[in-house]
Amino acid sequence: MVLAGSTACGTVENLSAGQKLDRAFDELGKEHSLSFELDLDTDAKTLKALDADAEPGEEIPDEAAELLSGGRLSVSVQSRKPLDESGEKDFTGMALKFSGPDGDLIEYRIVGDYTYFRVDGEGLTAIGAPMPPADELPDSAGAFKKVLEGEWVKVSTKDLEEARDEMNEPGEMDGMEGAEGGKPSAQPTLDAKTQKKLMKALKAVVAREVDFRTAGGEDGTEHITATAPFRTLLTELVDEIRPLAKDLPLPGAELPTAKDLKEVPDKKVSARFTLTNGALTEVSVDLAKLAEDAKVKKLALVLRVDKGEKVTAPEGASKVTMDELLEGFLGGAMGETFGEE
Repeated sequence: MVLAGSTACGTVENLSAGQKLDRAFDELGKEHSLSFELDLDTDAKTLKALDADAEPGEEIPDEAAELLSGGRLSVSVQSRKPLDESGEKDFTGMALKFSGPDGDLIEYRIVGDYTYFRVDGEGLTAIGAPMPPADELPDSAGAFKKVLEGEWVKVSTKDLEEARDEMNEPGEMDGMEGAEGGKPSAQPTLDAKTQKKLMKALKAVVAREVDFRTAGGEDGTEHITATAPFRTLLTELVDEIRPLAKDLPLPGAELPTAKDLKEVPDKKVSARFTLTNGALTEVSVDLAKLAEDAKVKKLALVLRVDKGEKVTAPEGASKVTMDELLEGFLGGAMGETFGEE
């Protein structure tokens, strides 16, 4: 959003690129459904090379490198209203799936009054997140055993929300109480005037430091590349945000200090936006130049965007309650995994 609206004081090419990005993001907001997929465009060997200077025993595990290089996160949402006008109660469906190189590992969907989910217990164990074998769990594991067997289960979304609220009650979790033991204070929010001031400042930084290039492709495809020196851009953006840090809705988060930012590489980094017939279809951020001494040829964070498909409830899901899941996990699965000790 900052990139899309930041080019009014830039070159003619920047202005044209900014207008195209602005229109593309506006069109996304008019949709009633949207899906995106996020992954790293790299390989396990590259990730291991990035970790070459780690202390013995602290290196990234082979399983984790394989997962990060081959994994992807997929998300879909749908709403009764255009997405840029939607509040929490307007969404009618949501789906999230995390997949590894060998298949889906975790998936959940919210449809109607229920939340549906399943996991691949064996797959999680294979990537270094050990789960007890479903066939070795006692009957007391109940509903949780179904989950580890890869079956779809469903639980009332209302029950999940109530459980979440109970966890947020004063005294239930460390750090959740207010200053005098009361309810947690409300998260800070930015008022419209402050938001406008902040966005104007950030846009000015991007317009000053980011160069845009456009290149046409085939079949209505166009690429817009935004390039900037990473440390310079990040430092100036943080400097603009810092005076407003206390008002940001990020409790407990701290902005990096000037000393922290001096450690950031100042090499030029590029983000490439792909538009197809004017619609945003992909964003790729090239991170290879931030690898410092490691020899990295390909390292990018890629976001693919689509209009999305209708989120549907999976067939054959077993209805369970939160109590059944917790009893199965604590009384059956945990007991089987760790024993009496």
